[in-house]
Amino acid sequence: MTVETNDQPDAGGATTAVSAFSGDAVHTVSLGGAFQAYVARVRGGDMGSLPAILGLVVLMIFFSFASDTFTTNLNLANLVTQAGPICVLALGLVPVLLLGEIDLSAGVAGSTGAMAAGLLMVDHGQSWPVATVGALVVGIVIGLVIGLLVARLGIPSFVVTLAFFLGLQGVMLKFIGQGGSVRFSDQPLRDLAIKNLDPVVGLVGAAVIVAAFALLSLRTYRTQVTQGLQHPPLSLVLLRIGVMAVVLLGLVLFMNQNRSRNPNFPIEGVPRMLIVVMALLILWTFILTRTRYGRHLYAVGGNAEAARRAGINVTRIRTSAFIACTTMAVISGLLLAANTGKISPGSGGGNTLLYAVGAAVIGGTSLFGGKGRAIDAIVGGLVIATITNGLGLLNQASWINSVVTGGVLLLAASVDAISRRRRSAAGV
Repeated sequence: MTVETNDQPDAGGATTAVSAFSGDAVHTVSLGGAFQAYVARVRGGDMGSLPAILGLVVLMIFFSFASDTFTTNLNLANLVTQAGPICVLALGLVPVLLLGEIDLSAGVAGSTGAMAAGLLMVDHGQSWPVATVGALVVGIVIGLVIGLLVARLGIPSFVVTLAFFLGLQGVMLKFIGQGGSVRFSDQPLRDLAIKNLDPVVGLVGAAVIVAAFALLSLRTYRTQVTQGLQHPPLSLVLLRIGVMAVVLLGLVLFMNQNRSRNPNFPIEGVPRMLIVVMALLILWTFILTRTRYGRHLYAVGGNAEAARRAGINVTRIRTSAFIACTTMAVISGLLLAANTGKISPGSGGGNTLLYAVGAAVIGGTSLFGGKGRAIDAIVGGLVIATITNGLGLLNQASWINSVVTGGVLLLAASVDAISRRRRSAAGV
């Protein structure tokens, strides 16, 4: 199917669409042409999250054959719950990675905020909304201090965030105590990990999301055609809407089936953890693709000096990226606490941050800055969680999980480096 435009033949007989801008012309593109253009971009090094998606498919197929319980709705619901905190933390790291920076303290900063929420509820009798706001304020303050040290004083982010990684662990040890923990049993927050949406609500919500995505996609397409801008073929837009509808509605219908092993206590519906992750994904996709702030993040990450000369406040952008990161880290810490039911001095340390950084990079976010999307963090987080979940079902030793995850991360970093060389060679 081709795009219909008010076309005029040029001297060679080719058809172009007349735009409102003199000298501009947009060639009509078919679905096959769009596919060929995508293949050309991939060959040129612009692979995005394609390697991670292919890897996720391979892992799903492998574990499906290796374990009889992997593809059950009970296990997949558990997988979603396990992946939630990692995906949210990886989402928070995307703005920082887009600038070519790193935040090694994000995991511990998130758990510090969650600890503050737990102490406010347990020791001071505060309600969960007040405790949640207090936790977010803690995250904002930590991110502000880190951002100012990196952006204004020029201290490398690796050094600053490593110092905060160590210091915040000491803060948690001071307030919780060696071997202690803070209970995280307040029901509305705890329900994020242990409760599900009503099946009807989940189905209606999925239909609303699909309808909103369809309306936005068709509106964007119409605007591009009307203004004579470069645009995909209508068939591709409809295909994206169809795939979105099949995947989302199919997932909800699958999760709405009873997955309880006890017939007297049914468990059905979409996990609430998934709703939180999806809401944050939509939010960050909008921020990065539809706002001036998102464009400025990519500009600073691509070339900070050029962005400064273009009038972008580079210092403010860098500082805000760390604030956004630690704020998202606190949300991740709250989700992790909701899943485990407690906060301990070791929460957020260990593999938590490493998995989150690995998730973003595996998903397609570049370590060199200027390239990445919000969806990359989600895809990468699913890869990490699938490895952990699948190997756990196969009763493999924990060291195998670490080796496999490390190998996947190294492979993703290698793909990123090779892609960057190809883009440089192609002049992109």
